[in-house]
Amino acid sequence: MRVDEFDYDLPPELIAQRPLPERDASRLMVVDRGTGRWQHARFRDLPRFLRPGDCLVLNDTRVRPARLYGRRPGGGRVEFLLLRPLDAGERWLALARPGRRLRPGAIALCGEESPLRVEVESVTETGERVLRLIPPAGETVEEALHRLGRVPLPPYIREELDDPERYQTVYARHEGSVAAPTAGLHFTPQLLARLEEMGVALTRITLHVGLGTFRPVTTERIEDHVMHAEYYEVPPEAARVINDTRARGGRIIAVGTTVTRTLETVADDEGRVHAGRGWTDLFIRPGYRFRAIDGLITNFHLPRSTLLMLVAALLGRERTLAAYREAVAQRYRFFSFGDAMLILDNPFAAEGGGGAAGPASTGHEPAEPAPAGADGAAPDREAGRP
Repeated sequence: MRVDEFDYDLPPELIAQRPLPERDASRLMVVDRGTGRWQHARFRDLPRFLRPGDCLVLNDTRVRPARLYGRRPGGGRVEFLLLRPLDAGERWLALARPGRRLRPGAIALCGEESPLRVEVESVTETGERVLRLIPPAGETVEEALHRLGRVPLPPYIREELDDPERYQTVYARHEGSVAAPTAGLHFTPQLLARLEEMGVALTRITLHVGLGTFRPVTTERIEDHVMHAEYYEVPPEAARVINDTRARGGRIIAVGTTVTRTLETVADDEGRVHAGRGWTDLFIRPGYRFRAIDGLITNFHLPRSTLLMLVAALLGRERTLAAYREAVAQRYRFFSFGDAMLILDNPFAAEGGGGAAGPASTGHEPAEPAPAGADGAAPDREAGRP
């Protein structure tokens, strides 16, 4: 398939610049995976579309303060986005700019007082820098990063946040991401409690968001795109909860594309999820056979992105683009701080309706059929730059 088959028109004013005052006040487009019909709601209405016995899987990664600003000894300004540590913490893989000034041997100082010294050791084949970070005496690299680093916001967000915690989920625990798993930004502690009270299980996995999620597709055909690997952990308790839910006939709903890729990485052909840790470069695109998930909560993603391709793999390309056109027409907010979508088979059953707000199924492209036992989903996430 061609990358331009995943393009759509988006007015710039619909790109959300700031989060709403209340996390769960964002809008929610609920789409029936089987018919393509949709309904408009608020995210706090999510319990209406779930049922006791379902399981929501959350990504509990936390965004690290990975953006560093500094100067070269000659005075030129530089910027780094730390992607991941390569050893105990001194050597890091990073994006850097201006790249022409940051060749092997270059040095930069980050911070006016007690600066962090950054040395460029090498440049990878794909343009990332291998850095050595040298903190001031009496301070660890981690302490220096928390003192000097900033939480990296996507490049289309033009203002700093008053409260950086709004770019973290309320359940973020394990630091390691360079972008938030944005589908989770809509949850509040009260909404999570309501879901548990109604009998929806909540469990957590970890995937540290890196280049694999937000690097743009530069090839003409999606099959030629290569994903960068990202680190994940699936605890034994999470695997048990997910497998028990499926055994009882409940539905597995992934909160975000990062959860989807993690669960599909560790699931066997029967859909059973196995605990473990490792690296995944799974690229989910139309034609993929889902094994682990039945539904997806996700934000509205950039045109031509691997995230949009994953959504199209679950819902079908034509239905996905039709839903996006409706979201534009209804003035939904897009990308990291924008609104959300729930994709699920028969989500309107509890209300006795069929999604009257949406059109009939287009009939052009049915969703990928599910295997037995399954019914079936920042920077948001642009890259090539720190």
